[in-house]
Amino acid sequence: MAETERPPGKTTIAPGVLATIIRLTALQVEGVSRLAQVPSSVNTLFSRSRDDGVDITVQEDGSVYADLHLILTDKANIRETSREVQEKVSEAISKMVGMDVGTINVHIEDIDYQNNQVPED
Repeated sequence: MAETERPPGKTTIAPGVLATIIRLTALQVEGVSRLAQVPSSVNTLFSRSRDDGVDITVQEDGSVYADLHLILTDKANIRETSREVQEKVSEAISKMVGMDVGTINVHIEDIDYQNNQVPED
Protein backbone atom coordinates (compact mmCIF):
# COMPACT_ATOMS: atom_id res chain seq x y z
CA MET A 1 0.00 0.00 0.00
CA ALA A 2 1.50 3.35 -0.99
CA GLU A 3 1.78 6.03 1.63
CA THR A 4 0.49 9.43 0.67
CA GLU A 5 1.72 12.51 2.42
CA ARG A 6 -0.93 14.64 4.00
CA PRO A 7 -0.50 18.30 4.77
CA PRO A 8 -0.27 18.96 8.50
CA GLY A 9 -3.47 20.02 10.22
CA LYS A 10 -4.06 22.87 12.61
CA THR A 11 -3.72 22.61 16.37
CA THR A 12 -5.88 24.89 18.48
CA ILE A 13 -5.21 25.34 22.18
CA ALA A 14 -8.10 26.43 24.38
CA PRO A 15 -7.45 29.33 26.75
CA GLY A 16 -8.37 27.02 29.63
CA VAL A 17 -5.43 24.77 28.75
CA LEU A 18 -3.06 27.75 28.84
CA ALA A 19 -4.58 28.83 32.17
CA THR A 20 -4.03 25.36 33.61
CA ILE A 21 -0.40 25.28 32.47
CA ILE A 22 0.19 28.75 33.92
CA ARG A 23 -1.62 28.00 37.19
CA LEU A 24 0.17 24.71 37.85
CA THR A 25 3.56 26.16 36.92
CA ALA A 26 3.11 29.15 39.24
CA LEU A 27 2.02 26.91 42.13
CA GLN A 28 5.23 24.89 41.80
CA VAL A 29 7.39 27.93 42.54
CA GLU A 30 8.57 28.05 46.14
CA GLY A 31 6.94 30.95 47.95
CA VAL A 32 3.63 30.82 46.07
CA SER A 33 0.86 29.85 48.45
CA ARG A 34 -2.10 30.02 46.08
CA LEU A 35 -3.70 32.08 43.36
CA ALA A 36 -6.12 34.90 44.12
CA GLN A 37 -9.32 35.74 42.31
CA VAL A 38 -8.78 38.00 39.31
CA PRO A 39 -10.30 41.41 40.09
CA SER A 40 -13.36 41.99 37.93
CA SER A 41 -14.14 44.94 35.72
CA VAL A 42 -16.86 45.61 33.19
CA ASN A 43 -14.47 44.88 30.31
CA THR A 44 -13.40 41.50 31.69
CA LEU A 45 -16.76 40.13 32.83
CA PHE A 46 -17.36 38.48 29.46
CA SER A 47 -13.80 37.36 28.78
CA ARG A 48 -13.48 33.62 28.12
CA SER A 49 -9.75 33.63 28.83
CA ARG A 50 -10.16 34.39 32.55
CA ASP A 51 -9.62 31.76 35.18
CA ASP A 52 -9.01 31.81 38.91
CA GLY A 53 -5.85 33.81 39.42
CA VAL A 54 -4.97 33.97 35.72
CA ASP A 55 -6.04 36.41 33.01
CA ILE A 56 -4.80 35.51 29.52
CA THR A 57 -4.73 37.41 26.25
CA VAL A 58 -3.64 35.77 23.01
CA GLN A 59 -2.74 38.28 20.31
CA GLU A 60 -3.48 37.72 16.63
CA ASP A 61 0.18 36.89 16.04
CA GLY A 62 -0.15 34.04 18.57
CA SER A 63 1.76 35.71 21.42
CA VAL A 64 0.53 34.96 24.93
CA TYR A 65 0.18 37.70 27.53
CA ALA A 66 -0.80 36.76 31.07
CA ASP A 67 -1.57 38.42 34.37
CA LEU A 68 -1.18 36.23 37.45
CA HIS A 69 -2.72 37.22 40.78
CA LEU A 70 -0.81 35.50 43.55
CA ILE A 71 -0.85 35.07 47.28
CA LEU A 72 2.63 34.37 48.62
CA THR A 73 3.80 32.66 51.78
CA ASP A 74 5.07 34.84 54.59
CA LYS A 75 8.64 33.59 54.06
CA ALA A 76 8.78 34.45 50.34
CA ASN A 77 11.01 37.15 48.90
CA ILE A 78 8.50 39.01 46.75
CA ARG A 79 10.94 40.16 44.08
CA GLU A 80 12.71 36.81 43.66
CA THR A 81 9.50 34.80 43.74
CA SER A 82 7.84 37.07 41.17
CA ARG A 83 10.79 36.82 38.80
CA GLU A 84 10.94 33.05 39.16
CA VAL A 85 7.22 32.77 38.40
CA GLN A 86 7.69 34.91 35.28
CA GLU A 87 10.62 32.80 34.09
CA LYS A 88 9.00 29.41 34.79
CA VAL A 89 5.63 30.35 33.26
CA SER A 90 7.28 31.80 30.15
CA GLU A 91 9.40 28.66 29.76
CA ALA A 92 6.41 26.34 30.26
CA ILE A 93 4.33 28.10 27.60
CA SER A 94 7.21 28.11 25.12
CA LYS A 95 8.16 24.48 25.65
CA MET A 96 4.75 22.87 26.13
CA VAL A 97 2.72 24.62 23.45
CA GLY A 98 5.35 26.36 21.33
CA MET A 99 3.75 29.77 21.57
CA ASP A 100 5.63 33.05 21.84
CA VAL A 101 5.33 34.80 25.18
CA GLY A 102 4.73 38.51 25.32
CA THR A 103 4.49 39.62 28.93
CA ILE A 104 3.89 37.74 32.16
CA ASN A 105 2.71 40.23 34.78
CA VAL A 106 2.68 39.14 38.42
CA HIS A 107 0.32 40.86 40.86
CA ILE A 108 0.87 40.11 44.53
CA GLU A 109 -2.58 40.28 46.09
CA ASP A 110 -1.79 39.14 49.62
CA ILE A 111 0.65 37.38 51.94
CA ASP A 112 -0.49 34.16 53.61
CA TYR A 113 0.19 34.30 57.38
CA GLN A 114 -1.54 31.01 58.21
CA ASN A 115 0.31 29.85 61.34
CA ASN A 116 1.97 33.06 62.45
CA GLN A 117 -0.22 34.79 64.95
CA VAL A 118 0.80 37.96 66.73
CA PRO A 119 1.31 37.23 70.44
CA GLU A 120 -1.10 38.94 72.77
CA ASP A 121 0.19 41.29 75.46
